[in-house]
Amino acid sequence: MNAPAATGRSRAATGDSQEVCPHFHAAIELIGKRWTGAIVSALTEGPLRFGELAKAVPGLSDRLLSRRLRELEEAEVVERQVEEGTPTRVNYSLTEKGADLRPALSELRAWAQRWHSTA
Repeated sequence: MNAPAATGRSRAATGDSQEVCPHFHAAIELIGKRWTGAIVSALTEGPLRFGELAKAVPGLSDRLLSRRLRELEEAEVVERQVEEGTPTRVNYSLTEKGADLRPALSELRAWAQRWHSTA
C-alpha cells in the first residue's frame, strides 16, 4: 500500500480509506469522555470509595463523578459494592472488562509522559 506522502495523494483520493472500527469508536467515546479516563486510571490501583476517587481526580465535581461512575457501571467497566453497616460504605472497582484496560492505560500514560507538555 502506498503512503499518501509518497504519492502526493490523500488516502481518500486513492480509495484506500477505511472506516473506523465501530467497536474502537465506541470504546474511545466511552473512555474519552471528560474525566472518565482519569477515574478508570485511578481505579487501576484498586478499589476506592467515592471520597477517595474525588481526591484522586482533583477538579472533578461530586455530581459529575457520580454521573461518570453510573455510565461506567452501565458499560460494565466499574462495579459498585455496598458494605452494610453504619455508616454504609460504597466501594468502586474495575470489573474484569475494566481491568482489561490496564495495559492500554499504561501505554497511554507512558506516551503522555513522553509527549505531553504541562507548560
